Amino acid sequence: MSDPTRDLSAETIAGLLVDTSPYLSCDDCFAQLDVYVERRRADAEFEDPAMVAHLAGCGACAEEAATLQELLDEDGV
Repeated sequence: MSDPTRDLSAETIAGLLVDTSPYLSCDDCFAQLDVYVERRRADAEFEDPAMVAHLAGCGACAEEAATLQELLDEDGV
């Protein structure tokens, strides 16, 4: 029997095992992402538990958040 995880990186495995509760779908995350990033920029203490959990477990949404953050940093907004 082959090891089904042999082709997965440690980062990928960790992402799959992250507790993503409270649940937030990718659609909901994407709809709230701009507001979340702007609020985090305005207040580093701001937390949204569902968004934090989702971004920890979803590479695509986390990448989108990082890209938005970079764009805002470049624009000096």
